[in-house]
Amino acid sequence: MAPVPTERDLRLDLFRGIALWLIFLDHIPSNAVSWITIRNYGFSDATEIFVFISGYTAAFVYGRAMREHGFLVGTARVLRRAWQIYVAHVFLFAIYLAEIAYVAHSFENPLYTEEMGVRDFIKDPDVTIIQALLLKFKPVNMDVLPLYIVLLAGFPPMLWLLMRMPSFALALSAALYGLAWYLGWNFPAYPTGSWVFNPLAWQLLFVFGAWCALGGSLRLARWIGARLTRMLAVAYLIFAFCITLTWYFPHLAVYVPHVVSNVIYPIDKTNLDVLRLLHFFSLAVLTVGLVPYGSPALKSPLFWPAIVCGQHSLETFCLGVFLSFAGHFVFTEVSNRLLTHVLVSLAGIVIMVAAAALVSWYKRIERRGAGPRPPATMPGLAGGDAS
Repeated sequence: MAPVPTERDLRLDLFRGIALWLIFLDHIPSNAVSWITIRNYGFSDATEIFVFISGYTAAFVYGRAMREHGFLVGTARVLRRAWQIYVAHVFLFAIYLAEIAYVAHSFENPLYTEEMGVRDFIKDPDVTIIQALLLKFKPVNMDVLPLYIVLLAGFPPMLWLLMRMPSFALALSAALYGLAWYLGWNFPAYPTGSWVFNPLAWQLLFVFGAWCALGGSLRLARWIGARLTRMLAVAYLIFAFCITLTWYFPHLAVYVPHVVSNVIYPIDKTNLDVLRLLHFFSLAVLTVGLVPYGSPALKSPLFWPAIVCGQHSLETFCLGVFLSFAGHFVFTEVSNRLLTHVLVSLAGIVIMVAAAALVSWYKRIERRGAGPRPPATMPGLAGGDAS
């Protein structure tokens, strides 16, 4: 049986918190500050970071529960967390729609409903609500939680397999990824189309994160630390950066050979393109070298804001969705100057940090009043709260 990690790795909270900030910045339409996010300098973005870490933390929490209490108890805990996220998604959906509808009505600007993808709800609210409960209808910026609900709901058998035959489980996940690509499998969306994040493809990164948590990272340590691996990672990141430059400066595209363009395009986010995976892996290789496990710097106050957001990722993500639309409203109705972009972006991150700190404080108070408790597990969107 694969080992289940027992010590908390603050790097996961740190980079999950940073990913939440990047997602918030990217979710604000036409936000100038979003130019600092990684999506503008390579093929992957914060979504890959978030999915990988969520898979890792899910294995961290529920792998131990499954090992100590059996498959049924471990499955029950995973499904309980999936239900919690589903409930959060429903509340987020209702309040988010209320926010958009109120702004659109108050400022007599129907473009808000079209930009946020809620026009169908305004036209046919009864049908749309049912489709939303079935996770088929999703307004703009609300595609992430349904993805995690599906990934968690299908995780127990994969976790059981990962703990017994990790290599076979990872190969099985890769096979499903390949079939989704080859056969065009995806979940249907409402009113048309399919899911923006195909769970049948994105499950590979989630499972890979779990595989790393259950001993895979130790198997890869020698390869990750090799000089050749790091050189290849740097070379690939440079290649990706050069390609992305052509997206913003089209005249540079003439320097990209046609054979390269024919091979790499389109770079599909919906089905987690291989080029995006390689970009994420390259970033991960360099990050592991720059921020080693147990680094004293992780306990620095400088990193606390991101870490506390990463530790309470569900609350932080939901708040970020509201704040991103609020930022869009400010840019549209108040001011669209660069200074406004900077102030709104900073204010949003500060509010997210303050909210996460408040949640952390409440949970510490609850622990003090509840008597002795078992050791805290790693909280988060996929991993669940400490209990």
